[in-house]
Amino acid sequence: MTESAGPKAQAPAEAARLRALPAVGELAARFPGVPHGFAVRAAREAIGEARERVLAGAEPGDLESAARERLEHLLEGTLRPVVNATGVIVHTNLGRAPLARVAREAAAESASGYANLEYDLTEGERGSRQAHIEPLLTRLTGAEAAMAVNNCAGAVLLACAALASDREIVVSRGQLVEIGGSFRIPEVAEQSGARLVEVGTTNRTRLPDYQRALGPATGAVLRAHPSNFRTLGFVEEVEIEDLCALARERGVPVIDDVGSGVLADGIPELADEPAVRRSVAAGAGLVCFSGDKLLGGPQAGLLVGTREAVSACRAHPLARALRIDKLSLAALAATLRLYLDPAEALREIPVLRMLSAIEPELRGRAERMRDLLAGRGVSAEVLLAAAKVGGGALPLLELEGPVCAIDPAPVGLNELARRLRGHEPPVIGRAREGWLLLDPRTLDDAEAQVAAAAVARALER
Repeated sequence: MTESAGPKAQAPAEAARLRALPAVGELAARFPGVPHGFAVRAAREAIGEARERVLAGAEPGDLESAARERLEHLLEGTLRPVVNATGVIVHTNLGRAPLARVAREAAAESASGYANLEYDLTEGERGSRQAHIEPLLTRLTGAEAAMAVNNCAGAVLLACAALASDREIVVSRGQLVEIGGSFRIPEVAEQSGARLVEVGTTNRTRLPDYQRALGPATGAVLRAHPSNFRTLGFVEEVEIEDLCALARERGVPVIDDVGSGVLADGIPELADEPAVRRSVAAGAGLVCFSGDKLLGGPQAGLLVGTREAVSACRAHPLARALRIDKLSLAALAATLRLYLDPAEALREIPVLRMLSAIEPELRGRAERMRDLLAGRGVSAEVLLAAAKVGGGALPLLELEGPVCAIDPAPVGLNELARRLRGHEPPVIGRAREGWLLLDPRTLDDAEAQVAAAAVARALER
């Protein structure tokens, strides 16, 4: 009897607390000037959690504060700028390549109103959105024609569908790679309606392997750069010039997926990535590459090559499903214009600037972060560590340089990382041997100050 009396005695108090909870409309009305739907949702969630607390025997808490917190989150949105202190330059999870200033401005201007996206201002009639980037791409690559779609996987899919649907595509077994998110080149190609014919072995493919496979049913030869891994040791592959020469003899085009899109010259760190211009000069029918990796622009898939092959892609029904939007197109065109002056591209495109950053610049930034932290009583040192290119490019390249290493001992590494993710803006670093590293390669001077100050605040709490 004694055990059952407790809950019965508490029931009236519990019921009273539940009755005291405000109605959703009443709580939502406390936030005038806020869109009604947002206020109602925040109020409903806050009241729902308060009911759960009461039923669990706790106090309901401050509902207005709880609703205000949810409202701020709803109005803020979930896609937020972050400070990338990881040292991974093309960080897929953090949005890949940061845009150059002119690219950001071009996208914002395009978003501000109407634009001549598919309107020919000279003729006063419908035009093509590809006209805004084709002259730039052909000038920069030497190709006869060019177009852009929404990403590189889409470019490869469109190329295979336009040139080899219901026919065979010949590909080396060593190039049947898996790209991000478990998407595989064979699956992308097969979605085009083509049949893959594998030649060679995982580590060695020779020209005679292709010669034996090419026949009347061949629609194209696919060459896919294994950008996110390297096979070392007893390996052999056919150079693009030899492959294109063979394909020309047999009357079939080569689709060359070079991945990350290297247009810049004179950057030693990019020497192991295939240059777009080389594949075009070799005679590839289509060269496919990304806009948002080493090119340093927005998400896009670019196709450059012969006039006949690009025309086939434009005429294919998939071209509409994969077409690039006006904001990305504006940012892409602005990025490509920077490449017309190689020195300006190196200065203004963040990815290229990070790749070629020199040791004194990085050390100075790391030391300023360390000094700021030391002034706030935080233990930090300048150490050497290796940054990475990321984005599935140059997997063996390690960009060694100075970093600011923080001792997270007061709260622990995991708790410090959690607090930094909750900072405004969130700061994302990387862990190494118990240290939290802030890598100056992926930070500018202002971001480095923000990152160091965020660490100091997180450790003071």
